[in-house]
Amino acid sequence: MSIAIVGMLDEREDALRIIKDCIEERGHKTCLIDISIGTGAIVPTLKPDVRCEELVALAGKSAGMSGEPPASVMTEGLRAKVTALHGAGELEGIIAITGMTGALISLPVMRELPFGIPKLLISGATIMPVHAAQFSSYFALRDITVMHTVVDTVGMNPLVRALAVNGANAISGMVEGRGFSLKEEKPSIAITEFGFCDKGAHHIREILKRDYELVSIHATGVGDKAAMDLAPQGIFKAFIDLVPGAFAEHLLGGNRGVAGPGRLDLASNLMIPYIFCPGGFDMISCGPIQRKDKDDPLWSSRKLAERKLYLQDSARVQARMNPEELQLVAFAAAEKLNGYQRKARVKVVIPLRGFSSLSVEGGPLHDPDCDKVFPFALKKRLDPEISITEVDSDINSPQFARAVAQALVQAFEACEG
Repeated sequence: MSIAIVGMLDEREDALRIIKDCIEERGHKTCLIDISIGTGAIVPTLKPDVRCEELVALAGKSAGMSGEPPASVMTEGLRAKVTALHGAGELEGIIAITGMTGALISLPVMRELPFGIPKLLISGATIMPVHAAQFSSYFALRDITVMHTVVDTVGMNPLVRALAVNGANAISGMVEGRGFSLKEEKPSIAITEFGFCDKGAHHIREILKRDYELVSIHATGVGDKAAMDLAPQGIFKAFIDLVPGAFAEHLLGGNRGVAGPGRLDLASNLMIPYIFCPGGFDMISCGPIQRKDKDDPLWSSRKLAERKLYLQDSARVQARMNPEELQLVAFAAAEKLNGYQRKARVKVVIPLRGFSSLSVEGGPLHDPDCDKVFPFALKKRLDPEISITEVDSDINSPQFARAVAQALVQAFEACEG
C-alpha cells in the first residue's frame, strides 16, 4: 500500500521531492502522480510513478482531440488512477500540493474517496472568496484537510520547505493512526441536530450510548448535504432524523435549504431504521435582518416582517412558520416517506409541545395552534404502514427522547422480521 502524492512536477518539483522523501523516511511507500498540464518547457528531474501522459490515456481522451480543457482531462485521468488504487486496496492516503488549477484537479478525486481515507490538500487557493461556493461543495461532503500555504509553493525557500515537511508528516501521521481511529466497537447511528434541538439530541445520546456510537450531523443545510452523501456509504446502522428542517427550508426558500428537494430521500432505499421527527418545522431561517428593509423576495413574498421573529444576532434570524406552510411541509414530507422501501422500518415521532426550543411555551415562536396543523396534515397523507407516535412534551424533553429510543427498537425489530 502507498500514499499518493499529487502535484505538477513542472511547477512544484522541489516541494514534491521533499514530501516524497519525508514520507518514505517514515517507512511508507509512495506513489508520485504528475498532473502537469504545461507546455513542457520545464523538464523535471524527479521521475513520477504515474506520468501525466498516462493520466490522459486513462481519461480515454486527449485535450487536443476532444476539445475538453486540459484540466478536465487530467481530473478524469487522476480520478481513474486513484479510484483504481483504492479499489485494489493499494491506497493508504492522498496528499496534493497545488495552486488553483491543481486544487480543482485534485479535489474532485479526493471527493471520490470514502470517509476515513486520509486526504490532505496543501494550497493557498481555497481561501479565495470568489470560489468559496465551488470549494465548499468538496469540503461539505468529505473529510478533506486543508493546509493553507499563505505563500505560493513554486520554487524552494524556508517557508515552502516547512509546508512540505509539515504536510508530509501530517499525512503520514493520519495514515499511521487510521487503523486505531476506525475501529468500531459499537454500531454507529446518525442523528441530525442543531442548536434549537441540542438538548433533545443529548437526551437521545444518553439513552443510546451504551449500545451505539451516535454520530451528530449539524442540520444547517451544508451538514444535511453531508448526511445525504454519508448515509448510502453504509456507515450508519440507523438514522434518527431529529431535525429534517432543511427540507422545509427548501420548500419555503429559507437559508438552510441548500440540500435541495432530495433531503428526505437520504434513507429511502436503505434497509436501516429511519426515525423521522419534525425538528425545525416551526421556523424559516431568513437572516440577515437587513433583508427585511431591502425588498427581499423571501421577506416580501411570505410577509415575514409581520410574523414572530427570533434574532440570535443580525446575521441569524428565524421567522415563525404559518399554518399554510406547515400543511405544505407535512404533505410533502408524507409523500417522501411514502416512497420509502420497507415502510415498517420508518417511524415518525412527533412532540406536541414544540418542534424546537423556540416554539415551546414562553418561547419567541410559541404558537401551539399552528403546531397542531403538522400532525393532522401528516396523518391525512401518510401511508398507514408507517407508524406515528405523538408525545405530550417538547422535542428537547427526556420524555420525547425515550419515545424516540422506543421507536428505534421497534424499527430494528421490523428490519429483522
